[in-house]
Amino acid sequence: MGILSDDVVIISQSEKEDVTTDGKWCYLVFWVIGKPNTRWNLLKMRLVEASPSFSWAFGISRYYLSDSESQPPKFPDLFLLKLACSDRTGLLYDVTEVLYKLEINIEKVKISTTPDGKVMDLFFVTDTRELLGTGKRREEVYEYLRDAIGDSMISYDIELVGSEITARSQASSSVAETLFSSDVLGEQPSGGLHTSSNVSISVDNSLSPAHTLIHITCQDHKGLLYDIMRTFKDFNIQISYGRFTIKRGRNCEIDLFIVQSDGRKILDSSKLNALVYRLRAELQQPLRVVMMNRGPDTELLVTNPVELSGKGRPQVFHDIALALKKINTCIFSAEIGRHVTGEREWEVYKVLINEEDILPVPRSKIEEQVWSTLMGWE
Repeated sequence: MGILSDDVVIISQSEKEDVTTDGKWCYLVFWVIGKPNTRWNLLKMRLVEASPSFSWAFGISRYYLSDSESQPPKFPDLFLLKLACSDRTGLLYDVTEVLYKLEINIEKVKISTTPDGKVMDLFFVTDTRELLGTGKRREEVYEYLRDAIGDSMISYDIELVGSEITARSQASSSVAETLFSSDVLGEQPSGGLHTSSNVSISVDNSLSPAHTLIHITCQDHKGLLYDIMRTFKDFNIQISYGRFTIKRGRNCEIDLFIVQSDGRKILDSSKLNALVYRLRAELQQPLRVVMMNRGPDTELLVTNPVELSGKGRPQVFHDIALALKKINTCIFSAEIGRHVTGEREWEVYKVLINEEDILPVPRSKIEEQVWSTLMGWE
């Protein structure tokens, strides 16, 4: 299988549906379905940034790493975006949509609403372009926010802050009991939590002399490949060959030929069992969504696993805000924190629902809407 272009990433039309690598050059082919608002140029740029250089793909190294270059990468600067606005339905979604389009990542957020209908949004963010320290970039952010929010905007400010500001916050005992009571390695999820059905995983060590075959059938959802690859990454497992196919509806079939970090197939039954259990748990419940009572108020809780590298799942807060906007439900306050249970770390999104001055929406509908939007089923 050869490289057909000097570009590391190519986006073109095709009619097939699968993803495959040849095991030698890490040559991946994805046949994807876009939406009217799919930003193909941004997708290509992000993929190029995540890919090794083209010269490395051909085994050509022009530079040798110095001691400083071999050190862990520097984390991007953290900024605090302070935004005061008059409250309205969909306000938070409009803000998160702007930040998403501008490639600004939300690391943590704290949102509060005053009795007179004013909202103070505190977004701790990083800039994918690494330009937020410049006046020109800050002005660009301001103009986009002003266009999206309009006369509702009262004040706006961005300042550089220290990373200690986003230190991990522990979820309360009631939250932990509700969201994390099931074992992440394959036990059935807690009652009331949504799951993706029809997950089947099998292992075959006889088909290939050099690889272990993992065969997966499951429902498709947004981030499916991300959830699978993140799990393999956490287990330090490499994929040599693979095929991903969507059947009728949301049914998927995935075949992956994998090896350990030493290049050998996986023969240890305990390692295989742990891998299968983790994969099943991740595919059945890539996120956890539940409604809880908080005194007289209603709190929406959403959580997702964090990679060993410390990265959380992309766009979760954006999708929560979108889901609530669709059903005309306002957010009174919101926070993002981290929670550690066992050997795993989770992102926890706590959203207090404003149930005043709107037509009441059943809690089950809110929960279902958020789950469906996060899974990409709408």
